[in-house]
Amino acid sequence: MTATAAPPQAEAPAVPPVHRASLRKRLIPYWLLLPGIVWLLVFFVLPMVYQASTSVQTGSLEEGFKVTWHFQTYWDAFTEYLPQFLRSLAYAGTATVLCLLLGYPLAYLIAFKAGRWRNLLLVLVIAPFFTSFLIRTLAWKTILADGGPVVAVLDKIGFLDVTSWLGITEGSRVLATPLAVVCGLTYNFLPFMILPLYTSLERIDTRLHEAAGDLYATPATVFRKVTFPLSMPGVVSGTLLTFIPASGDYVNAELLGSTDTRMIGNVIQSQYLRILDYPTAAALSFILMAIVLIMVTVYIRRAGTEDLV
Repeated sequence: MTATAAPPQAEAPAVPPVHRASLRKRLIPYWLLLPGIVWLLVFFVLPMVYQASTSVQTGSLEEGFKVTWHFQTYWDAFTEYLPQFLRSLAYAGTATVLCLLLGYPLAYLIAFKAGRWRNLLLVLVIAPFFTSFLIRTLAWKTILADGGPVVAVLDKIGFLDVTSWLGITEGSRVLATPLAVVCGLTYNFLPFMILPLYTSLERIDTRLHEAAGDLYATPATVFRKVTFPLSMPGVVSGTLLTFIPASGDYVNAELLGSTDTRMIGNVIQSQYLRILDYPTAAALSFILMAIVLIMVTVYIRRAGTEDLV
């Protein structure tokens, strides 16, 4: 008998060098994104998963905490600290409106009227970032000190009488009142409003203003019909960058306020570092995140723009 020879194996077609180069080129963006993805996973996703696990635990620091899926913690935390939630949103919303009212004219000035002084004004806007957030807030304790020049002027012109009647100051005292906390929030987060507004305004083609003027539009009409609508991405971005961190802030309320002006950030900080009730602190954090996320989603939809700067 003669052995039958095995049929020759068909060789796999070699990948042309051009295809390999094209594949590597398509993978380059993913390799560039990989460090950022790893960073988010390690320092954002994993801590959130850990905090979510902590929020449904029961126990104590001495006995240890165990996951028992105790979701009642969320409801208890929300109902007990509802005033602090409402106060935080009110303070953050007020500071955001003030930042918009103060920041828009300044951003408009830098974008259209500053000329050769533009770079200097931009440096002055970001100058507060050259010092610590804590130092900037402590400075307001001196500015708003009892008997200081600022409080004396406000008292002389009758401003404090009005704010005291509204319940945001106490007589001739500004420190340890809601007004002091809102002033600190407004000052600390004002650059976050100005920079997106400036970026959005700077992109507007000035020929549109000239065209509107040729059509006999008044300056007010030009602003209302052209400038402000085209700057809406900056308005939305600035308000978000101001409101979101301000709603969770605790430094301003801690240094400039009192026990009656505590924000939800102060409660979370106290639960973590003083009371050592980690499940309640984690639940409060997630409740605040959910509230802010819902408000931001509704706001963006109502604003009618997703083209954020």
